[in-house]
Amino acid sequence: MRSGPEGRRTLCNACGIAWRKGKLRKLVAYENAARDPESSRPVPPEIDMEFENEDKAYEFYNKYAGLTGFSVRKGWIGKTSAKMIRSVTLVCSREGFKKDKKGYGEVKRPKPDTRIGCLARLTIKRTPSGAYRVKEFIAEHNHPLAPSSALHLLRSQRVLSNSGNASAPDPYDEPAEFTRSLNFFPPTFRMSLRSKRTRDMQSGDAEAIMNYLQSMRCNDPSFFSAFQLDEDDRLTNVFWVDAKSIQNFKYFGDVVCLDTSYKSNGYSRPVVPFLGLNHHRQVIIFGAALLYDETADSFGWLLETFKTAMHGDKPKVIVTDRAVEISDAVSAVWPGTCHLVCPWQVHQSMVKSLGSIIQSNRGFLKEFTRCIYDTESEHEFVSAWQEMLERFNIRQNEWLSALFVERERWAQGYVRHIFCADITSALRTCSLTNFLKRYLCVQIDLLTFFKHYEQMLDEQRFLELQADFRATQSAVRVLPSKMLRQAAESYTPAVYEIFKREFEVFLDCMLYNSMESGTVAEYRIVEGSSFKEYYVRVDSSDWSAVCTCRKFEFVGIQCGHVLKVLDVCNIKEVPERYFLKRWRRDAKSEGGKEDDKSEVAA
Repeated sequence: MRSGPEGRRTLCNACGIAWRKGKLRKLVAYENAARDPESSRPVPPEIDMEFENEDKAYEFYNKYAGLTGFSVRKGWIGKTSAKMIRSVTLVCSREGFKKDKKGYGEVKRPKPDTRIGCLARLTIKRTPSGAYRVKEFIAEHNHPLAPSSALHLLRSQRVLSNSGNASAPDPYDEPAEFTRSLNFFPPTFRMSLRSKRTRDMQSGDAEAIMNYLQSMRCNDPSFFSAFQLDEDDRLTNVFWVDAKSIQNFKYFGDVVCLDTSYKSNGYSRPVVPFLGLNHHRQVIIFGAALLYDETADSFGWLLETFKTAMHGDKPKVIVTDRAVEISDAVSAVWPGTCHLVCPWQVHQSMVKSLGSIIQSNRGFLKEFTRCIYDTESEHEFVSAWQEMLERFNIRQNEWLSALFVERERWAQGYVRHIFCADITSALRTCSLTNFLKRYLCVQIDLLTFFKHYEQMLDEQRFLELQADFRATQSAVRVLPSKMLRQAAESYTPAVYEIFKREFEVFLDCMLYNSMESGTVAEYRIVEGSSFKEYYVRVDSSDWSAVCTCRKFEFVGIQCGHVLKVLDVCNIKEVPERYFLKRWRRDAKSEGGKEDDKSEVAA
């Protein structure tokens, strides 16, 4: 924690961006440059161009760098015997190479490299008249330049401003194509319920909701909202989403979680966010609703409204709780979408329903958690489940019996053939719901909740922007392996770490040839640490491979068992089909999640 002119604030160690009590201080890349169409065009230096002094030269080159997409630092300064500056070389911040410090090889998580030998530079020399003249200019870079939305994160462009009129480009500006209209609703869409709402609304909440929606529409013409009335024309259900969330759904909307945890946690206001996972494995929000009615009709309205907001698109997989009303709504409104039950919400429900068993049986919680998250096959799950029931003598428990009947929708061993992006693992450590629940009690007015909801969105999007910046402006250090180098260049750093763990599994595996028929061969793989056995079938005609662990089908990242087989077959790089677009650094380029449609079988 450091002090500043406005009081205490924290500085992000990764990029030095200042925060103050949760409020992001805006960053200015270069005064008025980004807003003026003329000055926003980068003007490159020219040989023999002269500057009044070295500071003016740095200012000019730094402005050029900011508009182009790289950061500048002073590389070499030549001085006379009288300590007068004779020449200055300004370089790209990624010039040179980082020298390893003593003991670097023992560091478990080394920092990414930002210096990769870029040769871009500007050299100026002092003339007899005292001015500085350009003697060398190299414009070419050996790395991707920063995207326009992240230019203000470049180190040499960080000029903090407390004014409300930031001149840096807004990373969340959206094109006009996201403007929505109620005309997109289908003809059969119902704006009202046939019954009374099932929950009471706090006094003043309806007015606060309408004020919030009106304010958002005035500030953002792309903002989408819809509401539903009950049979008494009382406000019952509300859904809202902004253009950034709609855009994110385009890229990462293959798997969506409808988070209804407010029911199990006893929150006063029924907030239901739609959650997803981006290419940095960060939980993101695709929209949110306030549901004062929990019937199948209301959930059906919510799903239809969400689909309308997303240009008629819907997810391939939706993860929800076990409520019958939600299940009926998904079947009726999204018949082509695979409906799964979230293990995390099953776990939360278990803690509430089986509190007495948890208290009286030490170790039950651990065994139940293992059954939910750590079983990879149907046989392994059933064996672990039966062992748990026997050990704690709970075979007759009705709640567990009903849960077991539904196992094909939530147990990992039954759903690993369905691509879920492993969203349930991310939700276990997600802090979004914990952040929101502090503002859902009736003692806090609803406008305050909306304010904190917007703050949470801003902070989450800042983290995504920061991760995008790191992915393009730093390089992960890898061992001398083609597979690792290929993965590091394709995946975002967060996803690369998962692939690296699979690579470590590959190094620890033993392989046995089981059978061979034409171009198809099957291998038995034994993991060295757990001695678990897996079978990999590979076709040498196109080097397609399938493993019984179903890691790729479930998560979208190839498993170490397949990597072992490919290596034994002298295939040193993973086939490109196994690098899903949604996990790549360029996931938000044109094409988005559509590129992955045929790559993972559901």
